[in-house]
Amino acid sequence: MDTKMPARIPASSLDYLKMLKKNNDRDWFNENKDRYLKEYDSLEHFADALLQELRSHDVIETASGKKSLHRIYRDTRFSKDKTPYKTNWSGGYKRATALRRGGYYFHIEPGNSFIAGGFWAPNTEDIKRIREDISSDPDTLRKIIESKTFKATFGSLQGEQLKTTPKGFNAADSAIDLLRYKQFLLVKRFTDDEVLSPSFLKEADQTFKNMRPFFDYMSEVLTTDANGEPLYSS
Repeated sequence: MDTKMPARIPASSLDYLKMLKKNNDRDWFNENKDRYLKEYDSLEHFADALLQELRSHDVIETASGKKSLHRIYRDTRFSKDKTPYKTNWSGGYKRATALRRGGYYFHIEPGNSFIAGGFWAPNTEDIKRIREDISSDPDTLRKIIESKTFKATFGSLQGEQLKTTPKGFNAADSAIDLLRYKQFLLVKRFTDDEVLSPSFLKEADQTFKNMRPFFDYMSEVLTTDANGEPLYSS
């Protein structure tokens, strides 16, 4: 990989994805393998640069930009869609140790690019602890998601929600709107022009940075007991 390459998404990367979407078969992919490798190299360089930015304000377990990138090959075993390749670039970064919760994700796709983070599939124990904390003290979370920075960046908290009251909680709870969340996701969307801009690296990192108050809140909830005592050693 050429480390002198600019840390940005080239227009050719989006063009390649558009072509792949029109020709999503193994023959075309193999015939254009050199182009795929060239674009993958650009994405790896961008992912490396984004990792370095992220490490300036968080502790990340992911070893490299290459390790952050997701495979372009689709798992079609249980899907009705048998097209073999994804038509997006994506990657994720894992925060280090059990004391730091929440994950970072980027998704590059023509007309559907976004930076995201949060809790995609919290386990039963974690979701119970989150809901108990929200029910006992909803103001802490509300202050975070209603802050000027949060709203300007993410708009509102995203994620799948229950249509009914979660088991063990009261429908009349003042925080019932928050208790129904099954996922807790922060998402900021970007246009193609924004993705191709030289400033996208900084914008992506700033989006990750703006997730921290939410992550810090969730980390405390998920790593301490009802008395505030730590569940894990540092």
